[in-house]
Amino acid sequence: MWGALAAPRGHPAPPCLLPVTWLLALHTGLLAGVNITSPTPLVRGTAGKAALLSVRYTSASADKPVVKWQLKRDKPVTVVQSIGTEIIGNLRPDYRDRIRVLENGSLLISPLQLADEGAYEVEVSITDDTFTGEKTINLTVDIPISKPQVLVASSTVLELSEFFTLNCSHENGTKPTYTWLKDGRPLSNDSRLLLSPDQKILTITRVLMADDDIYSCLVENPISHGRSVPVKLTVYRRSSLYIILSTGGIFLLVTLVTVCACWKPSK
Repeated sequence: MWGALAAPRGHPAPPCLLPVTWLLALHTGLLAGVNITSPTPLVRGTAGKAALLSVRYTSASADKPVVKWQLKRDKPVTVVQSIGTEIIGNLRPDYRDRIRVLENGSLLISPLQLADEGAYEVEVSITDDTFTGEKTINLTVDIPISKPQVLVASSTVLELSEFFTLNCSHENGTKPTYTWLKDGRPLSNDSRLLLSPDQKILTITRVLMADDDIYSCLVENPISHGRSVPVKLTVYRRSSLYIILSTGGIFLLVTLVTVCACWKPSK
């Protein structure tokens, strides 16, 4: 209807042809809409603790805003709706007693659950749906990393052995990433050093004397990190002397056993 009454291009429409809501908006300055800001687009939360999705809005209207928070899924989930800080309607059972809307439209969730992770969209409306502001904040929820440790079958290995495996283990922590350290520094690229797909297990193939060192693992996630106690790997040289000593030792042991078996105490 208003398209039929629109003024020719380049000529302002007479006031009588403008919708009443537009005239009110022009008078009050609401055509600028609702402006929403947030100090950060990403909030990293810890399971069991509180998370504040902080926003602030500005509007020329003195009316209380209608605030709506949604969790983006394949089908958006309404978290809460409120007029000002007063929640309207019934909260979903999984949000009951965990949700508060603050004066500035911010959302407080406490205590956090792992299922709370996702992208949250807030919509703030003032009087007329025409004047609405929106903002999206991403929330991650994690469990802190517990103290990791390096597990080895043995702390010693013979030079040129086929392989040696170190396993980085920890009890708790979500989204872990693993970094292996040798003498406190990240491992250099070496075709003999093989990592499992999740980088949790380090395998050293064809062990060399240069592998004789101190090893540790660093485990990190978005909210925490942990470093294991260093483990000393001792590499023994496979040499002619080692073989001679080993062979000689076996020969000596066999000789002693034979002598003991044949010896009879004198009467």
